Amino acid sequence: MDEFLAEVVGTAILIVIGNGSVANTNLARSKAQGGGWIVITTGWGLAVALAVYAAGRISGAHINPAVTVGLAASGAFPWHSVPTYLLGQMIGAALGALLVWLAFFRHWAETPDADAKRACFCTTPAIRDYPANLVTEMIGTFLLVFAILAVGDQAQALRTPQDLDLSVVFSAGLQPLLVGFLVWAIGLSLGGPTGYAINPARDLGPRIMHACLPIAGKTHSDWSYSWVPVVGPLVGGCLGAWTYVWIAF
Repeated sequence: MDEFLAEVVGTAILIVIGNGSVANTNLARSKAQGGGWIVITTGWGLAVALAVYAAGRISGAHINPAVTVGLAASGAFPWHSVPTYLLGQMIGAALGALLVWLAFFRHWAETPDADAKRACFCTTPAIRDYPANLVTEMIGTFLLVFAILAVGDQAQALRTPQDLDLSVVFSAGLQPLLVGFLVWAIGLSLGGPTGYAINPARDLGPRIMHACLPIAGKTHSDWSYSWVPVVGPLVGGCLGAWTYVWIAF
């Protein structure tokens, strides 16, 4: 139960800060309106770092089904725990989206652009080409999971023969920040084509909330695209984990 709640809270923090940064720049009459891509990618990077700090010591802060499934597929995480983690991540993502909607409650009606409002919840490709969009999500999530495993192994490498366990300092202090920088870098480099979901819960949970919530002037929730930010990250995460295990030993 502790791990489940940690994933709920961690993923909710991720969505509140990440999607909140999108809403802050997209919605009319927000003081940050027009902040642009740098603000959004920075917001997502910091969101990941803070979520990992919050949940890491309890659940490992997967906060992403692609990480959970990728680790399980590589043998680094028990399959019997996967459903609990995925459920927590989906609930946390939906809760985070609800909080973003509430935080910007007066701004939805003030914003005429329905696509901009949907972007505050879920991703839409810049150029709709499903195979290309799928590959972009796979590459981004491959890098995410591969690098997360590398950062984790770096922490273990800091154990010394003198029993000075610097791995604890690294894991608790620097590792969440480095993962946040990683997500920031992926957004800055590969985020343009699809909006870099690289996390099925981050996209699907808020997309469901976009469909359910009474958002003034909203458009459809683009369900025809919704499978891409789910399948792409899951495949990319597994490939990233398998590749790291293969080359690391």
